[in-house]
Amino acid sequence: MLIGYARVSKLDQQDTRAQVKALKEAGCKRIFQESASGGRWNRPELHRALDHLRQGDMLVVWKLDRLSRSLKDLLHVLDKITEAKAGFRSLTEAIDTTTSAGRMMLQMLGAFAEFERNMIRERTRLGLLAARERGRIGGRLPKLTAHQRADAIRMVNGGEKTASEVARLFHVHRSSISRLIAKNVLETGGL
Repeated sequence: MLIGYARVSKLDQQDTRAQVKALKEAGCKRIFQESASGGRWNRPELHRALDHLRQGDMLVVWKLDRLSRSLKDLLHVLDKITEAKAGFRSLTEAIDTTTSAGRMMLQMLGAFAEFERNMIRERTRLGLLAARERGRIGGRLPKLTAHQRADAIRMVNGGEKTASEVARLFHVHRSSISRLIAKNVLETGGL
C-alpha cells in the first residue's frame, strides 16, 4: 500500500493541495497532511503515517524536504520505516529506498539539505551580529513612543486612569500597558 505524507510549514501559510494531488496521481491510498515545521520531531501526522506502515508498504512524499530538514531526523524517520519493513519514495527526487542506489542518494541529499540549512543559519547569525555592531536591534518596534509610555505610566500610577482605560486611549491591548507598568516597577522599584 502506498501511504502519502504532505506537509507545509506553518509560517508559509500554504496548503497541501499540490502535494496531495501528486501523491494521489502516484497511487497513494491514504494521505496524511499537516502544517508544521520540518525541523521539529513534533509532527503528529507524520507519527500517524509511520504507525500506519506495515510490511511491504511505501511512505511517499512529494519532495524530500517535506519529510525532514535535517539529516539526523531523516535517518531517524528512515529507521522507523525500515523497522516497519516498509519503503520510502520521494516523487520529485525520484528516490526509492527499496534499492541500494535509492538509499545512497537519499543519504547524500539529506546531507546536502542539512548543509544548506546550516549555511543559512550561519549567514543569518552573522547578519544579525553585523547589524547589532551597526547599532541596529532586531525585534518588533514598540507600539508606544517614549512619551506615550511615560504618560501611560504616569496616568496609571497616579490613579488618573486604569490600565484598561489607558490601553483604549492609546489603542493597544491592556496587557501591553500591564507589562509596561510591571517593567517600570522592576526598573524603578515602584517609584
